[in-house]
Amino acid sequence: MKSAVENLSPTRVKLTVEVPFEELRPALDKAYKRIASQVNVPGFRKGKVPARVIDQRFGRALVLEEAASEAVGEHLEAAVREHDVKLLGRPEVEMGELHDNAPLEFTAEADVVPEFDLPEYAGLEVTVDAAEVTDEDIDKQVDALRSRFGTLLAVERPAGDGDVLLFDLRGTADGAPVEDLTASAMSYEVGTDGIVPGFDDAVRGASAGETRTFTFTPTAGEYLDRLIEVTVDITTVRERSLPDLDDDFAALASEFDTVEELRDDLRSRLARVKLAEQAYAARDEIARVLLEKADVPLPEGVIAAQVEDHFEDGHGDDEHRADVEAEVREALKTQLVLDRIAEAEQVAVSESELSAWLVGQAPRYGMTPDQFAQELVGSGQVTAAVAEVRRGKALSTVLEKATVVDSNGAAVDLSAVFPDRDEESGTLSEVEDDEPSDDSPADGGPAAAE
Repeated sequence: MKSAVENLSPTRVKLTVEVPFEELRPALDKAYKRIASQVNVPGFRKGKVPARVIDQRFGRALVLEEAASEAVGEHLEAAVREHDVKLLGRPEVEMGELHDNAPLEFTAEADVVPEFDLPEYAGLEVTVDAAEVTDEDIDKQVDALRSRFGTLLAVERPAGDGDVLLFDLRGTADGAPVEDLTASAMSYEVGTDGIVPGFDDAVRGASAGETRTFTFTPTAGEYLDRLIEVTVDITTVRERSLPDLDDDFAALASEFDTVEELRDDLRSRLARVKLAEQAYAARDEIARVLLEKADVPLPEGVIAAQVEDHFEDGHGDDEHRADVEAEVREALKTQLVLDRIAEAEQVAVSESELSAWLVGQAPRYGMTPDQFAQELVGSGQVTAAVAEVRRGKALSTVLEKATVVDSNGAAVDLSAVFPDRDEESGTLSEVEDDEPSDDSPADGGPAAAE
């Protein structure tokens, strides 16, 4: 096989391949077997039709075409390896004329990973918000804990933020019921923006026995850009009665004996959360600075294909298309820069790191880690998953080499965000969100039933 590569642009190449006819013999044999298994010829069992009979009845040209289709993929892959071409997207192949006993000639144009110089990324300096835990922060956490141990009492007054409503809900679009907005005996805390746009504004000031109606237009989903009318029948308005904040409450709601000990624990835990927030903010800022400094030619064909894939269902307008294209450009540039850094830093991904990524990502798709792993294998996306983890490690490596200061000018030590780091890993830890939650150690037990 002979092959040559021509650079059409910094992001696109043309491969020219010539395959001697003798090298097509294996592909010809496969073509005859494949055709023989698909055709019915009187006097011959299916799959046992001789090659000469196939030539006579269906033509040698059909066999050559089948063989060429088989051979192109194999020899294109060999040419890509020979010239160390890093493909992005699917190549566009153009075949030459097929002749018996003549070489197979074809060309392939493809978008490729461009060559570019990495910006100096060691010692970058970024600024993040100061991580200050205030008394107000602690008060909010304490009040949230008290509210979970509170009781709900029905009141004869208009509803306001913080009140909990019992209500029935009906939604219609063009007069037809909307299944997802039809329910009875729902409970909801006013002011939490947890139903649909406009709900809180509609029910504020309503009393038990009242009906409120409003409309909204979804920006996604089955009812995209369709006007939906929502009717809310309010049956009960309840306010939350909070327990007194004293040592007895601290002992009930946590492992601590006094309110002071509870507040101290909340302060230390919130400090860890703030540190994690600083780390993630620093990571995002590092990525922004990297992209700003890197001059990377982007393959327009890949970008256009991804944008078209996004809009294949016909939704969206020109403004939305421009937004999507900008996002695609940024994502592709980020991938290219981080892949190059991963190569420079010789970043590898261990099995344990891939497993940790699977555990973290699976809930986003409503799957268990095992189900998610099987889905990746079945769809051929394991390599893409490894690449994603590798890019995350590359960015964490840059973050480790960076100088991070807060908005007050103080240095930020992110070493606590890299616990138990070994020599082959440098991944930004998914620091646990230490804010009180339903199963937080500070709770000491389940919330009281309403």
